[in-house]
Amino acid sequence: MIEPASAVSGSAYLALIAVLLYAVVGKARDVRAFAAAIGGYRLLPGRLTVPAAYLVIAAEVAAAGLLAAPPARRWGAVLAGLLFAAFLTGMASVLSRGLRVACGCFGGDADAVSPRTLLRTGLLLVLAVLAAVAGGTGFSPAHLLFAPLLLAAALLPPALIRSSAPPAPGPRPGDRFVLSAPPAGHPVLYALISPSCGLCSAMLPAFAAAASRMDVVLVGAASEEEVRAYLDGHGVDLPLVIDPGVFEANDIPWPPYAVLTGRDGVVLAAGGAADPVRLTELIDLATDRITG
Repeated sequence: MIEPASAVSGSAYLALIAVLLYAVVGKARDVRAFAAAIGGYRLLPGRLTVPAAYLVIAAEVAAAGLLAAPPARRWGAVLAGLLFAAFLTGMASVLSRGLRVACGCFGGDADAVSPRTLLRTGLLLVLAVLAAVAGGTGFSPAHLLFAPLLLAAALLPPALIRSSAPPAPGPRPGDRFVLSAPPAGHPVLYALISPSCGLCSAMLPAFAAAASRMDVVLVGAASEEEVRAYLDGHGVDLPLVIDPGVFEANDIPWPPYAVLTGRDGVVLAAGGAADPVRLTELIDLATDRITG
């Protein structure tokens, strides 16, 4: 007969598999949104957020798969524990810097990094330790009873802590766009780009086409020589402003990003501009505010 303590620790792998697969589904549904959440932590360069998102998803799938196989279960628990430890470190860093960003725990979700997400991740780390200690124990019907209880023990206490949704990163309508160049004195679309951003290269034609509707100014944080060589390589000839602090000053975690301002440099609309449809929506929103 299985000892109760052994049955509890031996059930941890089932609870972990459920959490990991739920997280994978949420992240894989919108990898770009998850990458944006990673960018909000400001621990990685913008060009690495998408590869990091795919790496995390792959690691979570691998951990779930290893946990499902008794001979490899301890390795799956160790991998899951390393993931949770990394998430804890990132969250602690965010809280210590006073940032207000989306957790990204289950994708590009609206749950802000907070003591709540810190506690939840810490309890999941405890589950990983239990699974590692239990190792490749054989399956028992008792596991089906104790696994939901372990899940409840890990997820319910954090749910009792109130948490609010984080504001979307970047400037909001009514804010003043912080830029080294003076306000243009008329409506402008500022397109924030980077030579290391693959999406920026895909969006350059859309930014150039937008110049038929309003003035467009490209903004980069890299050296002027690097950015101009990048634009020349793509055949783009638009006004350029170099401002190394533009992303930090405006709480913008990743390019490509569009900021549309009015005559006095006040933001009319702003947001990620990773596809032409989204850019058109932002321009239409700003136009409505100008004419309204």
